[in-house]
Formats: sequence, structure tokens, C-alpha cells
Amino acid sequence: MDIVIREARNDELDAAGELTARVYLEGGLLLQGADDPYFAELRDAVRRAAHADVLVAVESGAADGDGGGGRIVGSVTFVGRGGEFADLAGPGEAEFRMLAVDPRVRGRGVGEALVRECLRRAGEVGARRVVLSSQSQMHTAHRLYGRLGFDRAPDLDWEPVPGVRLHAFAHELSDPSRDDHNI
Repeated sequence: MDIVIREARNDELDAAGELTARVYLEGGLLLQGADDPYFAELRDAVRRAAHADVLVAVESGAADGDGGGGRIVGSVTFVGRGGEFADLAGPGEAEFRMLAVDPRVRGRGVGEALVRECLRRAGEVGARRVVLSSQSQMHTAHRLYGRLGFDRAPDLDWEPVPGVRLHAFAHELSDPSRDDHNI
């Protein structure tokens, strides 16, 4: 599958939000289903884009090599410099949230490409570490994070609401002046 990872365009933010909300809802990740308050936050990519980078994975064909006009098949919110969407990130850290991949294209590298772009952007903003939160049942995502060099960070685990325990992961970024960095 040919995909392009880039920032969502203004006219794509609603679609990115709808995809993210649908993936969480259909994946059983919202305690109260569509009535869960987090559902509205997942849908509101316009608000996220005002405070963070909403990235999309877009199917690309020969005619649209930049991913223009293709179908959005994944999305993630990258928080590079703190702010209201940084749940865990402190000084010198970046974070990403709300990683979602259309179930029809899972297993084709979309999630990995989105995470790698977050790691790349974190390096660009000078972050020394990337952190994230994940629900305990997101085993496929946890395997992806492990493959990409994330370690569990149980000291950062937290509950955004009672009964929802989020597991934290962290990826130490290598010093860009060394040759052994892996992002």
C-alpha cells in the first residue's frame, strides 16, 4: 500500500476526527460507547489542530504522489511542545495521542509509518524523549511500540477517569550527533 504521511489539511480535519472516533468506538475502547465524553474529543480534530499537529496517512496513487485527494486511512495527534494536549510530556519531551488506523488497512504499515513520523518530528523539535499513553487492551499497538524502541514506563501510568487505567510508554531519542540513533 502506498501511503503519504503529512499534516491534515483544514478540509480533512473532520474526516480525520471521524476516523479516529470510529476506530475507538468500534474497537470497544470507549466505556460508554458513543455517549462517552472522550468520543466527542476524538471527533474534534479541528480543536486538536489548533494546539497540536494532526497527522494523517493518506492513500496515494501515481497521480497524487503527495497524498492529495486520497482516502485517509490513519491519523495521530503529535504534541511536540507541550500544551493542553500533552497528558504526559514534560520539558524536553514530545508525545503522541489518538493513533487510529482504518481496520480495512491494518497490518499494512500505516500505524508504524505514523509513529515513525512522530519520532522524526520529535527529533526535529529537539525532544530527548517521546511518551504516550495506551489502554491495557491495545496489545497490537503495544507490540508496535516495542518494535519501534518504546519501553513500558509504569511510573507514568495514570487514570484519566476512574476505572480507565492507561499504560505509559517512552522512547529515548538518541543524540543526533551520534551515528547510532534509530528513528
